[in-house]
Amino acid sequence: MDNKLRYNDFSTFMSRHFPYKVQKLSVNAGFTCPNRDGVKGFGGCTYCNNQTFNPVYCRTEKTVRVQLEEGKQFFSRKYPQMKYLAYFQAYTNTYGELENLKRMYEEALEVDGVVGLVIGTRPDCMPNDLLDYLEGLAKNTFLMVEYGIESTDDATLMRINRGHDFACAREAVERTAARGILTGGHVILGLPGEEREGLMKQAATLSQLPLTTLKMHQLQLIKGTRMAHEYEQDPTDFHLFTADEYIDLVIDYVEHIRPDMVLERFVSQSPKELLIAPDWGLKNHEFTARVKKRMVERDAWQGKKYNIV
Repeated sequence: MDNKLRYNDFSTFMSRHFPYKVQKLSVNAGFTCPNRDGVKGFGGCTYCNNQTFNPVYCRTEKTVRVQLEEGKQFFSRKYPQMKYLAYFQAYTNTYGELENLKRMYEEALEVDGVVGLVIGTRPDCMPNDLLDYLEGLAKNTFLMVEYGIESTDDATLMRINRGHDFACAREAVERTAARGILTGGHVILGLPGEEREGLMKQAATLSQLPLTTLKMHQLQLIKGTRMAHEYEQDPTDFHLFTADEYIDLVIDYVEHIRPDMVLERFVSQSPKELLIAPDWGLKNHEFTARVKKRMVERDAWQGKKYNIV
């Protein structure tokens, strides 16, 4: 089997939607989070430092339009024919008054060269009136809603101060996909207390959801987070993977994922000045190349063990 066909990659998925190269442009629209402002809790999730999300052009004092125009300049020098997706990424991008949300999304779509939206949010921040609006929007433009699921284990979700349980995530994904909206999920592999067997069950559980895409990445300890403090107090409570360990974990996980789910990402890179550990010295594309090579060596492919757990 050709290594390029061993999992459903995101670039192939995007090529089915667009006949040209498309790049996500991150937008920081100044949202907060119910897990920070006191509605659900304070301090946010224990692993979270939103500085890890934002490119240099993303500053909340700039309008959505200005951020996108500056992002376009960054990429257009090398790829003048590039089109863009406005990626509302930092914090919770459905957490606000409906009219204000609509204004921001529509401001992004009015920018020349922007051909769609990706909206990152929490499962507990998707009211039905917003879904009504997004359902209509999705009929006229590319739209994906990406939920931070992080784990399917309620004990883990409580430990990381997530502020919702997995049932909430399941319900949000199902409601969104039922409207015909492309629905993505995000998980962190290696959270404290989660072992390999449980993660294989997690892959099987996620495979039961109507997710179009899935992002995964390794646990990273980031300066200024509560989890970094926990690690400082008791490092034995954490298993920080080596690159090779994590590659094999990813492949095990992918073998248990539903064969038609699109796998957008295996790994994440936080800014070096914020990252405590692990620091593998690998760029994302280098890591992905190693995953592909190792899949060939192991004769592994997405869904090989689907339904076994």
